[in-house]
Amino acid sequence: MLGQRRLIPSTSMLMAFEASARNGSFTLAAQELNLTQGAISRQVGALEDQLGIMLFERIKKSIKLTEVGETYAGEIAIALRTIRNASLNAVSDTQGHTLNLAILPTFGMRWLMPRFPDFLKKNPQITVNFTSKLSPFDFANENLHSAIHFGHPNWPGTEGTFLMDEEAVPVAAPSFIGEHTVKHAEELTTMPLLHIETRPNAWADWFKQNELTPPSNKGMVLEHFSMVTQAAVAGLGVAILPHFLIKTELERGELEILMGIPLKNSAGYYLITPKSHTGYAPVVALKEWLLEQNKY
Repeated sequence: MLGQRRLIPSTSMLMAFEASARNGSFTLAAQELNLTQGAISRQVGALEDQLGIMLFERIKKSIKLTEVGETYAGEIAIALRTIRNASLNAVSDTQGHTLNLAILPTFGMRWLMPRFPDFLKKNPQITVNFTSKLSPFDFANENLHSAIHFGHPNWPGTEGTFLMDEEAVPVAAPSFIGEHTVKHAEELTTMPLLHIETRPNAWADWFKQNELTPPSNKGMVLEHFSMVTQAAVAGLGVAILPHFLIKTELERGELEILMGIPLKNSAGYYLITPKSHTGYAPVVALKEWLLEQNKY
């Protein structure tokens, strides 16, 4: 029992150490935690004594993490963040009715949000907090219950629920099509092409799929789906975009399908959930609702 207690230091010790490691200074850690520099130094010293290891090298008036201290600091930062998030969830969600969901910006705006009133109508007890981002979701460091992800369900420690495929097709504005007659796929190799930064190989894959050599001049690269869509609507070139994400532009006649040859893609949209949250009621409700949407 004594050995187990030795390996579970007090939260005050861990907070003092983590703040000192992150700031590289006992003084700055003291300012952050509203304590004295001496109190921080004593807490860190007590932690080192309890563990029986040196976490910092003291060089004159400065400190530097030891090798073991640097590793320990990274792990403790994650542990404290987990405790902080758990406490926040407990305080703000005593009935287990909050869902923190990460989504891809364009998918959220174009597909999810127009449908989401139906989910809230069927689940009025659930409060949903959205975060949208293009960078990979980090369940270890972010307070998320689930995420909608495009790719493959190969994240360790998670459950992936397939939602839908993505069928991307070459599209352009009517004004552009009026000036460029396209009858064969190879003709696209000479046209201005619009690329999405997050899908850099889409056009190359489409040409290879059609047994063509991609053009050496890559063309314009834009950061987001929305930017590429607007560039195509403005007649700046041909974009290869998911059919279901440009439904509005197609219906309004702002874009037209240039060639009905979709890009074959093994990736898809998935609901990714840490295994620790797969039984959480709001996640279960969301998964059931998302799967229901695919029937229409």
